[in-house]
Amino acid sequence: QVQLVESGGGLVQPGGSLRLSCVASGGIFSTYAMGWYRQAPGKQRESVAIITTDGGTIYADSVQGRFTISRDNAKKTVYLQMNSLKPEDTAVYYCNVKFTNFWGQGTQVTVSS
Repeated sequence: QVQLVESGGGLVQPGGSLRLSCVASGGIFSTYAMGWYRQAPGKQRESVAIITTDGGTIYADSVQGRFTISRDNAKKTVYLQMNSLKPEDTAVYYCNVKFTNFWGQGTQVTVSS
């Protein structure tokens, strides 16, 4: 019922920045808690950041202080600002409506020197 489309991934040097976007269609976006997840080759999918309906945030320890999740309800969009990127951040990043099985197709982030 909810469709999510991620964008903004790409190749970046260590220490660089990237901003991911996730645009939602269908449903009532403002009522959804949202999350960003990532999956690196050979690893399990892991939670990166969560944002609640009132803008509260939770971050994985590995990205705390470097990544910022935000939302724009008027645009039905969730963002992930990624700064000070490290090679270990390389993964496919996915958007998710929390507590559901609604996922986007993912966007590739590669951090390499």
